[in-house]
Amino acid sequence: MPRSKKDILADLQKAVETWDWKLAEKVAHEALEAKIAPLDAIENGLGKGMMTLSDRFDRAEVYLPQILAASLAMEKAMEVFKPAMKTGEATSKGKVVIATVEGDIHEIGKNVVAALLVGSGYTVYDLGRDVPIEKFIETAAENDADVVGASALMTTTVLGQRDIVERLKEEKLRAKTIFGGAPCTQKWVDEIGGDAYGENASEAIEKIAKLIGR
Repeated sequence: MPRSKKDILADLQKAVETWDWKLAEKVAHEALEAKIAPLDAIENGLGKGMMTLSDRFDRAEVYLPQILAASLAMEKAMEVFKPAMKTGEATSKGKVVIATVEGDIHEIGKNVVAALLVGSGYTVYDLGRDVPIEKFIETAAENDADVVGASALMTTTVLGQRDIVERLKEEKLRAKTIFGGAPCTQKWVDEIGGDAYGENASEAIEKIAKLIGR
């Protein structure tokens, strides 16, 4: 007897939460056989698993290796779904440029956000750490990015976030901005004219979804 849609979606969520890429692949095939729409399976199965892991990371219950493994499980399932996506159906929720600003070598938090974004279906341009402002701007322009995200973990480098806002305006780029990191606050983001502040990884994902509007 075929399994219910509810059970299949629950297993897709579980596959991501337990970073089990073999299960993710297997259940993705099952979802297609059960005529579950790929976007439905991604949003209500895989995506929910990524958000659960994001919350657990914020509580220090899981760490970066688990997040990266979960992202791989998500990608394996996405590979199964992509050929079944309808013509014109978006396979990417949006384009995000993300990095740690110049002068700052901290990147664990940024890596988690990037992995969660990939796992949640976004196209991510992760530039790494200690990245010059111009590199953010060039990448955003070349790829028509929806969002530029910059992390700063030191009070001396947080000024780079302000420079990003100013340069995006100068170049008349449409990308919205989101910032985070220890010295960064909502007050600071408001002060520099940024669009959003992400206090932690799960909040950053939610804010990016709102900025892009899908």
